[in-house]
Amino acid sequence: MQENIWNDKNLIKILQEDGVVIMPTDTIYGMVGRAQAEFVVNRIYTIRKRNPTKPCIILIGDTSELEKFSVILTQEQKNKLKELWHISVMADMCHERAVSIVLDCPDPALEYLHRGTNTLAFRLPAPQALRDLLLETGPLIAPSANLETIPPCETMEDARKYFGYSVDLYIDGGTIKNKASKLIKLHKDGSIDLMRN
Repeated sequence: MQENIWNDKNLIKILQEDGVVIMPTDTIYGMVGRAQAEFVVNRIYTIRKRNPTKPCIILIGDTSELEKFSVILTQEQKNKLKELWHISVMADMCHERAVSIVLDCPDPALEYLHRGTNTLAFRLPAPQALRDLLLETGPLIAPSANLETIPPCETMEDARKYFGYSVDLYIDGGTIKNKASKLIKLHKDGSIDLMRN
């Protein structure tokens, strides 16, 4: 998969204008849209038939974007995040798994994202081109590109069969057979729990 797929001007425009896109993420194909637009988030849940109690992972372009989601980090969490996401960025060169981090988010205004769990999962993708896209569009929710009960799509052909004209754009990254990210809960004292390996 070539990194320049995320430089597509039409892709950036559609996301900035609150469209819904199926595109390669740093792991698998995702259905993405702006995390700070509640109606976009709700549209993605509807299209995917996603369990309404289940939050989505949010892709961010920089750790400073956590502030947009009322996430206040302790110093211990900041130190651990640097370690975990540095490993994640380095892992891109070693073809290791990406890491998504679950953090507390008790803000009731963000219930449309945390779905009553008072936590949100974030990922800082390893590919620089994807982080650059995220800094232009703002954070994106990125559930896998599939209906709730069937496996994630591996090709554009799969994605189009699943979703047809219900999304605004498809970005073809070829066949993708990666695994979803690891999921780690990061506590205020810097300790971690592995939620998905």
